[in-house]
This record gives sequence, structure tokens and C-alpha cells, in this order.
Amino acid sequence: MSHILLDLGLFGLLTSTIFALLAVAGLVRFLRERQLVAAPGSGAAPFLPPVSLFKPLHGSEPNLEAHLESFFLQNYPDFEILFAARQPADAGLEIARRVAARHPQIPVRFLTTGEDTYINAKVSSLERMEAAASTDIFIISDSDVRVTPNYIREVVAPFADENVGAVTCLYRGIADRSLWSKLEAAGMSVEMTAGVLTANLLEGMKFALGPTMAVRRGSVRKMGGFGVLGPYCSDDFLLGANVAAQGETVVLSTHVIDHIILNLSFAASVQHQARWMKSTRFSRPLGHLGTALTFSVPFGLLACFAALALHRPILGLSLLGFSVAQRMVLAAFVAIAAVNDRHPLRAILLYPLRDLIGLGCWIASYAGSTILWRGTRYRLSRGGLMHAVSTHQPDQTESPLPV
Repeated sequence: MSHILLDLGLFGLLTSTIFALLAVAGLVRFLRERQLVAAPGSGAAPFLPPVSLFKPLHGSEPNLEAHLESFFLQNYPDFEILFAARQPADAGLEIARRVAARHPQIPVRFLTTGEDTYINAKVSSLERMEAAASTDIFIISDSDVRVTPNYIREVVAPFADENVGAVTCLYRGIADRSLWSKLEAAGMSVEMTAGVLTANLLEGMKFALGPTMAVRRGSVRKMGGFGVLGPYCSDDFLLGANVAAQGETVVLSTHVIDHIILNLSFAASVQHQARWMKSTRFSRPLGHLGTALTFSVPFGLLACFAALALHRPILGLSLLGFSVAQRMVLAAFVAIAAVNDRHPLRAILLYPLRDLIGLGCWIASYAGSTILWRGTRYRLSRGGLMHAVSTHQPDQTESPLPV
């Protein structure tokens, strides 16, 4: 048995190393594209079409006011911001009104959907905002993201190509208050980014990432409207997948945004990550299954224990050390070069532990088909369809999450 476990550990180390090499190759391609974007142009006028920013809201959350204000401070000539929530008295909507009052020069709309919404209430907000928008390019972003003044300018640039139907962004995790939030941030900055860079390298972007999804009005109408996303959990994945299926290009922007980690406790962080992985399991079952082979430290531990059982301690410790070093090197490449992480050394040191926890979350994603989202329990079925199985109840373990 020890020989079998050692072979399994070695196989996992091989597959995780191949994944790391593919991620670095994807990073090289990404950096090359970033250089092209930053290179001086030919003298042509910049592409600056009118843009509508969509901000779905659901309640208040830490530092929401500062996050929303970053969208008002854009270095862009023609944009509007549309906020939507279920009720006019929503706490997040009240904060947005307060921020908007400080920037009267920015056109703003405040919209409500009522309680009779799609099971994914965010989609109801998107429908309402699309109907009210005055432009044909939409940038949808979550409530827990923070952006720089060049955000709109850089995100819409790929739309100069008429075949581009959607644009999405990488993001770095921002956390300063607890070990668990910092571990989740390391996962966002490194694990998520490495996976996206690899997918973009191998097959191009066939999905979008929720923190930023930019899309043409025409592309939305061609897929049947935002409403087709309403019954599903992974609206971001499906939006990008639908646009790609229409023969249009989904572009990974070279712009990187801040994604603020709101989960401070171990329970909240693991619940959030397991929920996200369970959603991925139903949206992309084969790809999610293969994710197990991208982790390194769990296989290093397995190989180490097997080698110790075979009385080969030097081999075991060497394999474990290799798995940790491999993750640290990957974290260094991705955190520094791709997303310019605010605390690269912290990401490098924490990522091996995050890699180990990641396998635990992956295993947990196969424990049943239900998720808890904003106090309501849902059952997921094929394709990521959501079915409500309980009424709203207070959630004592999960911090407020973006819609």
C-alpha cells in the first residue's frame, strides 16, 4: 500500500508541476499582451465610447462607501453609474446615494427590482439596469471591489475590435485583518489567477469573472437577455460562455482590480470557498474534477508519509520540500508579475498552506448539492441551476457577500 501511495503522490506532484509550468507560460503571454497595450499608439484617437457602470447592491458591508467612490473617480469622459437593489431603503443603496451626492457631475440612476425576482436576484438587477442604461457597453462589477481611475479606460479598450463581445479582469485579493482572510486573499491572487492564465493559454477565455464583466448590449440581446442567467448560480461563467458560444471574443483585460475579502473567520472563509467550488462543480464538472491534480502540497504530504513508511525519510522530506517550494515559486511569479499583489511576500509564504486548504475545499464541494447563500439554502443541479429549499434564515457564519 505504501508503494501505491508513493506512486500517487509522485503522480500528483508531476501533474501539479505541469500545471505550474502552464500557468507561467500563460503569465508570459499575459505580460506580452500588457506590453503591447502599454506601447505608444500610432497616433489614432483613443477608443472612448459612452459606458454604463452596473452596480448591483444588497445591504451594507465594510468600507462599501470607499469602494463605490472609486467608481466615481474615473479618468473617463462619458460614463454613467446605475445602482440597483431590491428595495428603495436598501442600506447599500442609501450609501450609494450619499456617495453620488458628492459627485453631482456624474449621471446616476437608482433602481429597484422588488422582491419578485429570479432565484439569482443579481440577474433581476442586471435586467432592470439594462432597460434603464443609455449606452451600449455595460461594465458590471461586484460591490466588494475597488478600482483605480483608469479602470473604465482600460477595460473598454478591447471593444475597439467589433468582434469582442465581452471583457473580464483578473483581481488581487485584499485582506488585512485575519489569517483566514489573508489565506483567502492568497488564493485569489495566486490560485485563481494561475487557473485563469492557464485556461486563457490553452483555449482562450470561454467565461467571465464576476468582479468585472464588461459586455455589449447587442451581445446580451443576442443570447436572449440577462434573464437567461436568472436560474443559475454561476452567472459570470455563463455570461462569458454564452458570448463565446455566439462566436464573439471574450478578452482577458490586462487591467487588474482589488477584490476585498470580507470573510474574517475560518468558518466563513471555508464556507465561501466551498460554495464557490461547489458551484463550479455543477457548472464545469469535468474541469472541476481535474482541479484536484493542480494542487501540490497535499501530494507532497502524501508522498512524504508514504516514503517514511518505506523507511526512506530523505526522499519523503525532499518531495514535501519540493511541493512547498514549487507553490512558493508559482506564487512569486503570479503575485508579483501578474496581479502586483500588495503584499507579495505574504502571498508567497501563505500560498503553500492555502494550497493544502484548497484540496480540502475541493473535497467538500462533493459533499451534497446544497449551498447557503445570503441566508437561503439552495440545491444545485446540472449546469448550476439553483432551486430554493428553505426560506431566509440568519446566517451566523458567513460575512456579507457581494451580489
